[in-house]
Amino acid sequence: MTATLPAVAHRPARRGKAAAALVVFAVVPLLLALAGPLIAPHSIDTPVTAPFATPGDGALLGGDQLGRDVLSRVLHGGTLLIAGALLVAVAVTLTATVIGCIAVLRPAVGRVVERSADIAILLPPLLGIMLIALAWPGGGRWAVIAAATALGVPYAVRVVAAAASPLATAGYVEAALARGESTPYIALREILPNLRATVLTLFGLRFVEAVYVISMAGFLQIGPQPPASDWSLMVRENASGILLNPWAVIAPSLAIALLAVTVNLVTVSLAPDTTKAVTR
Repeated sequence: MTATLPAVAHRPARRGKAAAALVVFAVVPLLLALAGPLIAPHSIDTPVTAPFATPGDGALLGGDQLGRDVLSRVLHGGTLLIAGALLVAVAVTLTATVIGCIAVLRPAVGRVVERSADIAILLPPLLGIMLIALAWPGGGRWAVIAAATALGVPYAVRVVAAAASPLATAGYVEAALARGESTPYIALREILPNLRATVLTLFGLRFVEAVYVISMAGFLQIGPQPPASDWSLMVRENASGILLNPWAVIAPSLAIALLAVTVNLVTVSLAPDTTKAVTR
């Protein structure tokens, strides 16, 4: 026991340093995406080179299909994607957390939620996006955000309910029920604080999923439309010239991948460690 205690004691410190390093690693691409419009060297609509020109003077990453600066369009293309994914992640996580906690405290509500979630999960994501986005008046980015939120809640509710189910029979919850506390009080004050790791991890996963859904919709031109500067739209528009200037496709693709991977790693690293290091 004494030989393992020092390693256990240093484990939180190592975990904290790793989390801090990942946060710094993730902040850089996020800041570049958010501050990109301020540091872009050219306008996103003004041609500066020949179509699909290779990297050279005046265009660090070359030109796109219309000769516009690829670097400038990449720097402009992440702001709305991050904002949309963040909005979806917050809406899905909050909704699922509230519904999931209430569902485990009220069995009748839980059965309805479970059956509804089972039916909603059966809907193919791509079909669901198309149905909601195309039926939305005017379509566009808000339609995709609404579709991503609606499709993300059922799965997230199941995750929260599964994590909260063992807590519903805990002694402190039963004591709160015996005192006559309301369901919202028990859900928010007794159950939710013990779901920090689940909620934080779920938020990261929903953010990454939202990036994937919004990017896929943009690639299919369901959301943002040309000449908008959007990473996924850039991939679609410049796919025909990938052999002429690969950076027109590689740069926005790498930006999407880097955003999703870093956010996911940071979320997992910041989630509280619920494992017990030492058994007394």
